[in-house]
This record gives sequence, C-alpha cells and structure tokens, in this order.
Amino acid sequence: MQIVRYSPEYKSRWDQFIKNSKNGFFMFNRDYMEYHSDRFDDFSLMFFEGNKLVAVMPANIEDNIMISHGGLTYGGIISDAKMNVAQMLKSFKILNDFLKENKIEKLVYKAIPYIFHVLPAQEDLYALYRNNAKLIRRDTASIISNDNKIKFSRLKRRNIKKCKEIGLKCERSFDFKEYMKIKEEDLLKNHGIKPVHTPDEIEYLANKFPDNIKLFTAKKDDNILAGCVIYESSNVAHAQYSASTDEGKEILAIDFLFDHVIKEYENKKYFDFGISTEDNGNYLNKGLIRFKELFGARAITYDFYEIDIV
Repeated sequence: MQIVRYSPEYKSRWDQFIKNSKNGFFMFNRDYMEYHSDRFDDFSLMFFEGNKLVAVMPANIEDNIMISHGGLTYGGIISDAKMNVAQMLKSFKILNDFLKENKIEKLVYKAIPYIFHVLPAQEDLYALYRNNAKLIRRDTASIISNDNKIKFSRLKRRNIKKCKEIGLKCERSFDFKEYMKIKEEDLLKNHGIKPVHTPDEIEYLANKFPDNIKLFTAKKDDNILAGCVIYESSNVAHAQYSASTDEGKEILAIDFLFDHVIKEYENKKYFDFGISTEDNGNYLNKGLIRFKELFGARAITYDFYEIDIV
C-alpha cells in the first residue's frame, strides 16, 4: 500500500470513488470541498494498493497538524465495501509513516457518524483505538429514526395546527440568497456571528448539487417567515441552516416548517437536526436540544480524535 497526495488530475477518480464508497457522500466531492480552497491548505490523501484505489481521506494541514477536514463537519478515511479491519489497521500504519515523513506532528480525525454509512464502516474507530487516539471533542446531534419514530409532543402538534389555521404554506424554494439574508440577520442579532456560508456560496453549492442541497420555506402572503436548508445523502436529511423572521418567531412558524420537512423526508432512514453543543462539546444549549427532542429526536454523537505522530 502507498499514499499519494491528491492533485487535480485525480478529480474524476476521487469523485467516482466517493460515489461508490460505503461511508462517503456529496460533501466529499472535490467541487464541494474546493469552493473554499482559499481558506485551507489541502492535504487530502489517496490510498493505493498497486494501481487500485482503496481509500481516500479529505484533509487539510495547519501548523504541522493534519485535520480531516477543517472545512467539513466530519471526515476521516472513506472506503468501499472491500475495506476490512486488517486493511484499515494497515492503512493507519502507512498513514502514520507518511505523516512522519512529511513532518506532521498530529492528526485530528473527525469520525463520520454511523447514520451516514451505507454499509457498516467503523473499522477506523478500532484503528484509532489501536493507535492510542484520544477523544478530544464530542458534540451531540439530535436524530429522528424514520424506522421507529417518536410522536411529536402535544405542544408541537398544537403549534403546527395553529400555523395551518392562519394560512401558512410550506414549499421548496430556490431563492437561497433571500433566505440566507434572513439567516444572516438572525445570527447577527442573536449571536453576533455570521453563517459559515455566504449567500453567494450556498447558492453556488446548491447549483452544483441540486439533488443534495435544497431549501424549504414557510410563507404567509408570499413573505418568508421561516426556512431551512437541507443537505441530502442516501440515508440522511440533515438540517444545515434554519431560521425565522421576527414575525415567524411570534407564531412559531419554524414548527410548521419542520413538520413539513420531516414528512418530506420520511423515505430517508434518518432526519438529522444537527448539533446543540458549543465550546468543543463542553456546553449544551438546553433550549435548542429541547426544541429538537419535542419533535421526537434523540441523540447521537459527532466525535473528534487526536493522534500524536510517532
């Protein structure tokens, strides 16, 4: 086995491998990863056995630390159905040697949550353990399992009914710029921060991946009162951005919106509301997670590991 750093001539081969992998999805495609390439020093790797590509690893480098990947929520080693535990252990051994040769001192590994796996793909978690990886961060995300759904709370059902009675309508929208301005205003007003994506960036990505990035809005008299951007993978509908206007908050339009979107994605195994933790997992936003749990969502974790390269 040998490791090769990704370069543009491998683009089609990389993307095809992601498409056929057991734990990859569209966010690992090069067109998605490279929209913000100016912010990250790419250090993505490809694992070959002879001429056969057996795994890839989205990554960037910062101050002699390799991160898998700083611009993505999760990363790690992406593999196909043939990857087994012995081969993963071998991959980590080769990876350690490669990073050592390149004077990399640490690896920060963002494990891909199991809900995104098309087939079981936790060989890397065992390899992390065998390589003395240290858990350095754990976020908690709230998930609805469509195979065994928990009923919405009575409060949510009452709010949804009221919104329906006053004439709210939910639909898919393509006006990402208008909606993301609402999201920007909401974040600045309440948290003093901006979204990770600008309106132009999210529109660009939605045009690149129209089957994976979708916007849903709740409207009254053609005015957006609430919205949510959904990232679709084969198993999961992930709520990437959600927000309400001041008027929308007064009537709890976001409850009506999520009722619509959750039903829209009943064909997926999971609906993922995303995390409710801050400060590297050390702070739980109790109000936010309670909002999600009242829809019947329950917890999984997004885990980050660190390995010293020796």
